[in-house]
Amino acid sequence: MSEKLSRRKLLHKGSAVLVGGAGICATSALQAGTSASAAVPAKGVDYYQKLGVTPFINAAGTYTTLSASTMPEEVQAAVALAALHPVNLIELHDAAGQYLAKRLRCGAAVVTSGASAGLTLGTAACITIGNKNAIVSIPTDMSGLKNEVIVQKAHRYDYDHAIRNCGAQFVEVETLEQYEKAFNDRTVMTQFFNAGEGGKIGREEWIQVAHKHGVPCFNDAAADVPPISNLWNYTQMGFDLVTFSGGKGLRGPQCTGLLLGRKDLIDAARLNNSPNSNAVGRGLKVAKEEIVGLVAAVDYFLSQDDAAMEAEYKKRADLIADQLKSLPTVEANVFIPPVANHVPHLLISFDQSRIKITGLEVMQKMRQGNPRIELNPATGGGPASAGLPGGPNTIVVGVWMLQPGEDVIVAKRLHEVLQSAVQG
Repeated sequence: MSEKLSRRKLLHKGSAVLVGGAGICATSALQAGTSASAAVPAKGVDYYQKLGVTPFINAAGTYTTLSASTMPEEVQAAVALAALHPVNLIELHDAAGQYLAKRLRCGAAVVTSGASAGLTLGTAACITIGNKNAIVSIPTDMSGLKNEVIVQKAHRYDYDHAIRNCGAQFVEVETLEQYEKAFNDRTVMTQFFNAGEGGKIGREEWIQVAHKHGVPCFNDAAADVPPISNLWNYTQMGFDLVTFSGGKGLRGPQCTGLLLGRKDLIDAARLNNSPNSNAVGRGLKVAKEEIVGLVAAVDYFLSQDDAAMEAEYKKRADLIADQLKSLPTVEANVFIPPVANHVPHLLISFDQSRIKITGLEVMQKMRQGNPRIELNPATGGGPASAGLPGGPNTIVVGVWMLQPGEDVIVAKRLHEVLQSAVQG
């Protein structure tokens, strides 16, 4: 093969090669390889143990630092099967995108390396659409390119950098009047944080004004499933781009996400994405196993039922609450955040004059126990996430990522920790 044949060209030529006799030989080789590997199954090594990393019971939720969600068996099996054989990555992106767009009732879709990557690729799409030369230029050479993104001041957050990576600049607004006046010939996009609190402009009005000015609207809905219907609610509402995390409520591979929306914008996002070289998204690579894993996770998630999921999570919360009711001054209530992580959580509070311990101390003791247990980071007045209340005497238990039987373990350990601090 000539050295002048680039990796990009090779990727595009791959499907043509497989059509001919080489494809037949490759198929035979794959079948032979499958038979050989099936004859001698690999023995898994517990690398957590080998590396000295201690797993934990997840009574927190789908937080990135805590490795997000656990994949259902169906998803794990799909990932393992996808790992057996190579495929043309562009063909896989094509097929997965078409399949997901149909299932999620939107114009087009692409699997990204997380919701944050979706923000970057969607922003790049808005800046470079119809101008392929701009793909190489961003983020450093923005001359002649629209790059202003309008956002409500209350919706500024820790993921702004994903948008600024494309050379974008934010224009903050607070009122509808300010929003109307913020549009100019450099406005390229408007950004809406779906779980943002304090914004004065609602979703429908935000879309209406942007579209009146011919500007696309982006909605970051990373942690906003369940309910299941949110996977199409926002695109059907009129948002031109919507991103979801694949490793949170969807329970796919942690380093995956969904970018959904208008076909022309998704097409432009893909041009800015890996495996294309010299693009802002080149490092945002998604492996074949992860693409397949997210597709499998979407199939799994769509087969679930919102009411059944909520009932199961409430059952776990009630079990834990029941084990704590004998402790003096302890109150336990189920709380469902309004948007992000919209599932039952257990909120436990107590009188610190009777139970001499803080929420943060409870969290630390749970973490140091055997088995190790992680509580929700809003515990003890830590950084409240997605509307979860917290305070010095508050314990927050996220029950939705618990495995069968772990609710009993969490309940027993919480009772032990709180009982040990009871005074009088």
